[in-house]
Amino acid sequence: MASGDTLLVFTPAHNEPPASNPATLDTRNQHTVLDFDATTNESAVFKGIMPRSYSGTTGITVFLHYAMSSAVADTIDWDAAFERIGDQQQDIDSDGFAAVNSVDNTTVPGTSGNIDIVSIAFTDGADMDSVAAAESFRLKITRDAASDDATGDAELFAVEIKET
Repeated sequence: MASGDTLLVFTPAHNEPPASNPATLDTRNQHTVLDFDATTNESAVFKGIMPRSYSGTTGITVFLHYAMSSAVADTIDWDAAFERIGDQQQDIDSDGFAAVNSVDNTTVPGTSGNIDIVSIAFTDGADMDSVAAAESFRLKITRDAASDDATGDAELFAVEIKET
């Protein structure tokens, strides 16, 4: 694969909800979405294996495809963090997510239900918890509701991980 190629795609059905404050599975016109509350920071967790085609010398970009259930104004904030599980890297009896990277103050679409796509960049190495090709990992997506001002649920439609 070349830089810029899609490595993985996650849909709402791939979510492994965290024990506390999980985003909730919902549908919108028969499209499966994950609802993230407007007043509580809620999260979704996706487990994957970094494709062997990942070069490991560049970073990645996480693209969040989302819509708003009702808001047509104001801004939304999203956080993302990686947890390297790898080969004897993480005891799965506990969490070990790296620090979050964020996309903040994104103006939501002017029409409820329109998909917006935002991106969160990660450099290779510690920024993405040193996840390497062929290693298992988890990606945690959180709506930073404490910091944004858009009303109503944010509806996560899909997540794409792309090599940068």
